[in-house]
Amino acid sequence: VAESFHPLFGGDIGGPAIRHLDQVREVAPIFFDILAFTIALAELYRSLVGWVPPPKIQKYFGGELNEDYYPGDIGFDPLGLKPTDPKEFAEMQTK
Repeated sequence: VAESFHPLFGGDIGGPAIRHLDQVREVAPIFFDILAFTIALAELYRSLVGWVPPPKIQKYFGGELNEDYYPGDIGFDPLGLKPTDPKEFAEMQTK
């Protein structure tokens, strides 16, 4: 049942899996451009939140994190699942 269900790209993608990306390029040529741009925006936002701007670097050239930044925590929690207690947060991260 699952093999015949193709919700993306109008169900036009089929055949050997090695050729699926080529078929996506034919059906939606701008898809990978939009995908790459979206990933670039997410990474840019993460770098602006986490890292010190180059003119303000004091300790390490090219890789100094902001003092109030915890790696991986960019403040996106729309469901409010992140615990406020640091111990609970550390426990949730290591599960």
